[in-house]
Amino acid sequence: MTASQAATTPEQLAGQIRDALAALADPARAVPMRAYMRDSFPFLGIQTPVRRAALKPLLKVNFDQKSLLTAAGLLYELPEREYRYAASDLLARHVGRLDLSAIAPLLALAQRDSWWDSVDGLAGIVGDVVRAARGIDPDAQMVMDAALRHDCLWVRRIAMIHQLGWRLDTDTDRLFGYAETLAPESDFFIRKAIGWALRDYARWNPQAVREFVATMGSRLSPLSAREATRRIA
Repeated sequence: MTASQAATTPEQLAGQIRDALAALADPARAVPMRAYMRDSFPFLGIQTPVRRAALKPLLKVNFDQKSLLTAAGLLYELPEREYRYAASDLLARHVGRLDLSAIAPLLALAQRDSWWDSVDGLAGIVGDVVRAARGIDPDAQMVMDAALRHDCLWVRRIAMIHQLGWRLDTDTDRLFGYAETLAPESDFFIRKAIGWALRDYARWNPQAVREFVATMGSRLSPLSAREATRRIA
């Protein structure tokens, strides 16, 4: 099968992506990329613009939700991180075909060889799915309420940041409630997520964020508070 032929099965698509990216592998670039991730994961050495340009024609598939998630899962079985990024590229491109039942599989992917680089890409997809579902079902965000209590810190991070980019559509009760719930945690990535989520909303309602940070006082870590208010005049 050539790159110009659209895949008709998840297995074909995963194979096309594997071959396309393997052909672009740059061992010299892989060294600093691996070092940036504390030498915890292997890399092909492909920069994001190059990866996305190579995959653009391959991702023009007519897959349903099941096939999209299957393809993503197959890509996650490959060791190099670029294949996880490719999985997120695929899901993001076709996010409109995903519904609330995709959240559990997406959170399962987030728990595989987890680190912020793969998790945050999935968080954006989760957020898009939940936001779309909320337009139909006002209780759609309850799936994130459950994620907030998950044993895996990366799932909790997704819950904290899933509303990034929602602007004034943000559910502020959840934003501030989640931040307060997670505030006692000492993990860097949780504290950073709290600050990131608050800072994002502060672009649209700085006074609300300022007041929340002030009310929380020392219950909010200095990192979270600093991140939350970094762009508030």
